[in-house]
Amino acid sequence: MIRVLGIETSCDETAASVVALDGASAPRILSNVVLSQIAEHAAFGGVVPEIAARAHVEALDGIVEAALADSGTDLRDIDAVAATAGPGLVGGLIVGLMTAKAIAAAAGKPLLAINHLEGHALTARLTDGLAFPYLLLLVSGGHTQIVRVAGVGDYQRWATTIDDALGEAFDKTAKMLGLPYPGGPNVEKAAATGEPTRFAFPRPMKGSAQPDFSFSGLKTAVRQAAHAIAPLTEQDVADVCASFQTAVADALADRVSRALARFKAEFPHEQQPALVVAGGVAANQMIKATLEVLCDKAGFRFVAPPLKLCTDNAAMIAWAGIEHLNAGLEEENAFDFVPRSRWPLDAISTPVVGSGRRGAKA
Repeated sequence: MIRVLGIETSCDETAASVVALDGASAPRILSNVVLSQIAEHAAFGGVVPEIAARAHVEALDGIVEAALADSGTDLRDIDAVAATAGPGLVGGLIVGLMTAKAIAAAAGKPLLAINHLEGHALTARLTDGLAFPYLLLLVSGGHTQIVRVAGVGDYQRWATTIDDALGEAFDKTAKMLGLPYPGGPNVEKAAATGEPTRFAFPRPMKGSAQPDFSFSGLKTAVRQAAHAIAPLTEQDVADVCASFQTAVADALADRVSRALARFKAEFPHEQQPALVVAGGVAANQMIKATLEVLCDKAGFRFVAPPLKLCTDNAAMIAWAGIEHLNAGLEEENAFDFVPRSRWPLDAISTPVVGSGRRGAKA
């Protein structure tokens, strides 16, 4: 049996988990403790990095202790410690990775520095036992990407956003309309009573030969529409949200359909190709329904992990650690690893929007 303690602190969730794999049996999540910081950031309409880092410092020891207790596992029985080392808010990453280094050193256990995006990419293997290869649509507050997942450590980005991530577009739309944080769930809630055809918002990149995403123009269109009819009634807000959400689903379907066709062309012998949708935005029911219909028409299996494993959590980090151990990818110098605020999952593809002092942007 392999048991790994996972730690996740890349944004505003403080999380720890113990995941076990026993021979040919399905993996088991023995514990998965997540402390959200929504209340701390709600007044600011978004995550404040300094507040997030301090909250991680205050909570992480207790969260790790709770995860071990819930799993019924003593630290000496853990085979390795895995921690998110990037990408994310660097203050939070420092807290999580330094804590993991201290625990691993004190207990004499291997340390695994995990890419947060890889945690999302491999979650479907934890929950559904999915075999390689498959296609991943990662839609979160910080990332919107389509990635070909061919094996542990074998990832190729097929598309990314050239401006805003989809989760960011949801949050900024909510803020413009006076909806509370977090934006995504509140936009979806308002859209439920709205008229989705009232506003003819653009479908960015639809029909473009370039495979990537763009949401900046859609966000601008929402702002212009809202200003044109201000002051907004509750129904106006609902109609804007419904129209925005419909435009997003339509744009996503167009981009994903291209990737599905490419996947079939590159893997013609796959009997049941799969599209995995992960990240917080994957919880949006309209987006899920749109992608399910798209997959059904294209002959793809649609896989969406449970909501608690789509949003940031430590079980996916612990599982990625197990995958690394099984693949023989344990790093000898992991204790020297420095947290990375930018860390592309695919190190092969040329950055779409360039690089900066902190590394490739996408």
